[in-house]
Amino acid sequence: MRDLLLIALYAALGAAAVGLAGLLALRALRRRSVAVSLAVLTAVAVGSMLAGTLSVAWAMLLNQHDLGVVTTVCAVAAVTATATALLLARWVISGHRALEQAARALGDAGEAGTHSGDGGFTQPTTTMPAELASLSRQLAATSAKLAASRGRERALEASRRELVAWISHDLRSPLAGLRAMAEALEDGIAEDPARYHRQIRGEVDRLSGMVGDLFELSRIQAGSLALSPTRMSVYDLVSDAIAGADPLAVERGVRLADDGVEQLPVEVDGREMTRVLANLLVNAIHRTPADGTVAVAARREADAVVLSVTDGCGGIPADDLPRVFDTGWRGTGARTPPGGAGLGLAIVRGIVEAHEGRAAVCNVPGGCRFEVTLPAAR
Repeated sequence: MRDLLLIALYAALGAAAVGLAGLLALRALRRRSVAVSLAVLTAVAVGSMLAGTLSVAWAMLLNQHDLGVVTTVCAVAAVTATATALLLARWVISGHRALEQAARALGDAGEAGTHSGDGGFTQPTTTMPAELASLSRQLAATSAKLAASRGRERALEASRRELVAWISHDLRSPLAGLRAMAEALEDGIAEDPARYHRQIRGEVDRLSGMVGDLFELSRIQAGSLALSPTRMSVYDLVSDAIAGADPLAVERGVRLADDGVEQLPVEVDGREMTRVLANLLVNAIHRTPADGTVAVAARREADAVVLSVTDGCGGIPADDLPRVFDTGWRGTGARTPPGGAGLGLAIVRGIVEAHEGRAAVCNVPGGCRFEVTLPAAR
């Protein structure tokens, strides 16, 4: 028993000396290639065994022949282990270089993508360790997210350019009319000054509404829309919105129907949600022909309340459906509006999403249906 303890002690001392030297070497070479680190690690493993063996051999006074045998065996083991470590290091470095090249291509393509197109990450076909393979998959997923983000950024930039162009046109026309009417009143050549005053008042109201929409949209996009949610009935929201839109519906000969509205509780900002329904109703009334019907409904679906406004616009082209709620979108074909800056539906989506809901649109026979889904009150 005492001999075994002595052997363990001498082996531990020898291995500890080599291990300490290897630790210092790894610390000094920590910024070098992984191949160097693997070679040092292999040398430490074999050196520890050799140092421990030589220490025990010296303590036990082995003869030269036995010591030579032990040393030879350790040397062969050292060569084999070092060769294996170098092969492993070469494999790891090969995977690292392939991954580095793919990442560099992603960066170059991403930089060029700001001008020409999207640059995607192509996963290397080289066999790699599990960690590098996992990193490659994460880079591919990140590349897909970046490509989607660039697509959204380009769409948003295009939408903003269209909005600026349309706003400029919509402001220029009424301002020119206001200038002409004001000059006619100043020169005293207006045949009916009262009519001119009414027209000026109407144009000013329209411009004020446009500026109000721009301010509301800027608050939504900046994330500064402050909500004051209270518990209320969907029926009351719909009744208030219909009462506000009824004069326009009567003027255009459109009937408003609310037969499908249930008494469902929701926790929303009443003022903002009334604006959502008002925008949807005005949008539907403008695009529904005379003698048509705009139907409002509310129903419960699982843990949500779905408000819907169905019009008789004739439908939206399939290519335009994804853009309906974009800022500045004003429709094509049957849905080209008589005026407006195309902000109403963008405001609808912004307010609904601020309530943790979602807005959607789909075609139905003879028209389309806008749906607002809100979390049901607890």
